[in-house]
Amino acid sequence: MRSADAATILRVAMVLFAAYMIILKFFVPEAILLIAVALVLDGLDGFLAVREQSKGKVGFVMYARAAMGDMKHKAAVKALKGRISSSAPYGARMDIAGDRIVEYTLWATFVYVHILPLWILLIVFVRHSFVDAVMGSKGTSSRMKTGFAAAVYTSSIGRGGINVVKFLAFAYLALVYAYAYPIIIGYALVGVLLAYILLRGAAELYEVFA
Repeated sequence: MRSADAATILRVAMVLFAAYMIILKFFVPEAILLIAVALVLDGLDGFLAVREQSKGKVGFVMYARAAMGDMKHKAAVKALKGRISSSAPYGARMDIAGDRIVEYTLWATFVYVHILPLWILLIVFVRHSFVDAVMGSKGTSSRMKTGFAAAVYTSSIGRGGINVVKFLAFAYLALVYAYAYPIIIGYALVGVLLAYILLRGAAELYEVFA
């Protein structure tokens, strides 16, 4: 099994276990830590895939600099990603599947414990299902070419930003449920997260139809 795929499986397992802990109000701070680690792994699996393809020659600093737009390393990393798509075409789709399972699990957890209304979960389901279907007809989102889509979706700021907002929103909701923190802050964070998700969806659709 590729290390990148193992990272995907691990982060899914961690979030499923964390959700169970939150529902039971059992070691909630530790559950929040598991969610944080799982979201970090989401950013690490791409590096692991590229590193494996390069036989270990690509370091994390080089990969991070390429993600931030360093043209010296960007071309080499892009070429390796192309070889990954050919040698393991399921990899990118498995990564997306992992993303969806993680996100759906977290949204569903807080709907289940009556912290969030069901309609928020339905918005997320519809957004991801429709956009994933449209993007599937073109290829993976990592191949985005338009500047708007690349900036919002595939840039290091875009990819890192969504995970930071996810962590803040879901971690705070766990505190609301377990320790009765003020819900209004949770709603504000969820609003920001929903807006971010919809913006990224718009970027994907723009990529397809532009």
